[in-house]
Amino acid sequence: MAPSASVVAEVDAYLARQERKELLRFITCGSVDDGKSTLIGRLLYESKTLFEDQLAALTADSKRQGTRDGDIDFALLVDGLSAEREQGITIDVAYRFFSTERRKYIVADTPGHEQYTRNMVTGASTADLAILLIDARKGVLIQTRRHSYLVSLLGIRRVVLAINKMDLVDYAQEVFDRIETDYRDFAGRIGIDQIVAIPLSAVRGDNVFERSQQTPWYTGPSLMDHLETTPIDRDLRGDFRLPIQWVNRPNQDFRGFAGTIASGVVRVGDAVVALPSGRSSRVTSVRNGSDAVEAAAAGQAVTLSLAEELDISRGDVLVAAGARPGVADQFEATIVWMSEQPMLPGRSYLLKTSTQTTAATVAPLKHKINVNTLEHMAAKKLELNDIGVCGLELARPIVFEPYERNRDLGGFILIDRLTNNTVGAGLFHFALRRSENVHWQALDVDKRTRAELKGQKPCVMWFTGLSGAGKSTIANLVEKRLLVLGRHTYLLDGDNVRHGLNKDLGFTDAGRVENIRRVAEVARLMADAGLIVLVSFISPFRAERRMARGLLPDGEFIEVYVDTPIEVAEARDPKGLYKKARSGQLKNFTGIDSPYEPPEGAEIRVDTTALSPEQAVERIFTYLDENGVLEPQGDQP
Repeated sequence: MAPSASVVAEVDAYLARQERKELLRFITCGSVDDGKSTLIGRLLYESKTLFEDQLAALTADSKRQGTRDGDIDFALLVDGLSAEREQGITIDVAYRFFSTERRKYIVADTPGHEQYTRNMVTGASTADLAILLIDARKGVLIQTRRHSYLVSLLGIRRVVLAINKMDLVDYAQEVFDRIETDYRDFAGRIGIDQIVAIPLSAVRGDNVFERSQQTPWYTGPSLMDHLETTPIDRDLRGDFRLPIQWVNRPNQDFRGFAGTIASGVVRVGDAVVALPSGRSSRVTSVRNGSDAVEAAAAGQAVTLSLAEELDISRGDVLVAAGARPGVADQFEATIVWMSEQPMLPGRSYLLKTSTQTTAATVAPLKHKINVNTLEHMAAKKLELNDIGVCGLELARPIVFEPYERNRDLGGFILIDRLTNNTVGAGLFHFALRRSENVHWQALDVDKRTRAELKGQKPCVMWFTGLSGAGKSTIANLVEKRLLVLGRHTYLLDGDNVRHGLNKDLGFTDAGRVENIRRVAEVARLMADAGLIVLVSFISPFRAERRMARGLLPDGEFIEVYVDTPIEVAEARDPKGLYKKARSGQLKNFTGIDSPYEPPEGAEIRVDTTALSPEQAVERIFTYLDENGVLEPQGDQP
């Protein structure tokens, strides 16, 4: 349950003693060259945050690289990358700190260029307020709408509409009024209703720190006056949520659970529940750093001690006993795609939310969103900067809340499992009902029993290589030899599977990803049945082969790279496919107009330019012998 007003007041008083000044996080966003960096530079300059050597360097840089004919170019304070200075645009997110008598501020200068929209998402994820700049000469642009949609999506409700460069339109009120009307019409359709419109000239300082005489028709606050007085929403009245970052056990007499409070208030004596286990206890102490305190609130880093010894580790979440968030493994979510490589349904990524990390598979897209018209459009994948709604299937249940209720438990990032690059950011809407209705059924006959009955060690041998490399030929010979040895096998061949299970799939990248996902799941089930499974598929992408490997215990996935140069495979061309691809009759053919990513750590590599199929089989069986794959299991001979 939410804390009482007295508890909130107590925590507010404590925070006031500790912090002295409130902290406001805000972003500047908008289209290219709307003056974001210049505005931030002006704020730093006017707040007297700069040291003398910084001022001297700024003056010198303005003469050498500035765009103001020798006058101070405030944008140079923020545009730190040389590429930004050369192009006159912001590429990366630049964070700057400044303070006034009343408040402290952290401002993120986010990129305006469409190519770097993903960086804008990074800056907006922790902001309390957004300053959206518009060039008075250009009005509302597509990127203005895109950034506004992202601001709304990421839960920022307070927007300053900074109509900049008013000096270039002679401070005309009709220009200001027209842009404000246009923007409010669009903003109302995406749920932004707390808008303060201010006419600015960041270069000249009009209405930045003080009201300008150039705009006598404007009666609202200056930008700085508004930043000084706008309310800061700390989620004190939300339910208590503490994602655990670390278990602090300095000695046998103390066990504490450390993390940053995502929402609500906790105090000594509160009843709490650890999720996902569901076990409950009471708080015996609250520490903020080395200080023992009676209460702590959202945004504070704390260590809690509990009355009972609960099994809690990183990724678990402590919550108020009377108000539990959800626990699920399937969701509907909105994703902002941030990679030049497209998001493909069926591909496995790592999903990280708060302190929880697990594997996640993107289900087919429901739609992507045209941020200019807000139209929902059919799509099979997301490209760089696309925004879409899709399903997510996780490898295990996680603790979550809808993003609109809790940013920490409702927001997530997607990470490429091969490169560790962040490729997407998103927010949970709700758990899918099937995640509650579908449960794993415990069975009495398990994999070990089935394997012992067959007298063998189950595994998956995954043959990968170009078309024409000889995968099917070699896999077929391997299976025949295994049968002679009395082993129970099954061979999944790419062409054969596409006649049935996967006959609905095409040969686009998305189709290939789903093709391998299905086959990997089938291979896992067959291995669970105790079989030795041979899989012969081109399987061109490392990500999907790694996904298949991850479905099986260590040692049960054996990757066999049938290494054949494309010129050799094309010369063989047993099915005439290369000829069709070269003539344009066959699109998305691996090695011609679709890539093949060779394995980087295959257990077995056979070079078919140096080995005959029979010699390749010998090499494979040497590996199987040396690694105990062929040793009898159970009571079988």
